Amino acid sequence: MKQLPNIFTLINLLFGCLAITAALQNGITIQYSQEGTQYIDIPEKIWMASLFIGLAALVDFADGFVARLLNATSELGKQLDSLSDVVSFGVAPSVIVYQFLRMSFAKDAGGIDASYWLLAPAFFIAMAAAYRLAKFNLDVRQQNYFLGVPTPAVGMLIASFPLIYWHTDNAMVILFLTSKWFWYAIILLLSGLMLSEIPIISLKFKNYKLSDNLPKVALLAVALLSALFLGWISVPVTFIAYIILSLFFKKSIQ
Repeated sequence: MKQLPNIFTLINLLFGCLAITAALQNGITIQYSQEGTQYIDIPEKIWMASLFIGLAALVDFADGFVARLLNATSELGKQLDSLSDVVSFGVAPSVIVYQFLRMSFAKDAGGIDASYWLLAPAFFIAMAAAYRLAKFNLDVRQQNYFLGVPTPAVGMLIASFPLIYWHTDNAMVILFLTSKWFWYAIILLLSGLMLSEIPIISLKFKNYKLSDNLPKVALLAVALLSALFLGWISVPVTFIAYIILSLFFKKSIQ
């Protein structure tokens, strides 16, 4: 039973590997209408990568819960959890960003053969995630809150973008998600947030007092209401609320 949390952690890693595989199987296609208008798309199931990252997040939550329930926390489990998170919430999301960058460049003449150097920044996400997780393992301050945005939150945000893209008819949203400048900005922003020293709310409930959990309850309310009215766009909305609430309650969460 002591190894059960580690088994959950390895399942997290498995889902991360499957997410990478799903994202890499999606080749960009260029089609033309009879009028000569060019259409760029990734028609295959890149949304499967989003699904696997979501499953990895569920298992990542479960392994910590099971470890505390069985009193089976260990240094091995801590290191294994971080290694799995690098893959599931660092490398896999980076591959999704890489594919969106390819699609963005493919809109331009000759862009389908964009240089690797122009696409390589997608993996800054993975690099920042690895650094953040290594730092977290050595930082004794991060017991009741995080310093910097946790990698699963970033992974879930990026995983939402394929789902938003394939389930929206909003021209502005599509324009953003097929803009290389949007993706470069996302890469810099999310990498910076992971590496920052900003106090961020931990979603662990220590007790059931509303006064002690007000930021978490507020975040849950935003998540539920936005999911009800905004669909998959609720994920970026909740992520933004997560940052704003963390900044607003900065003193109380430390």
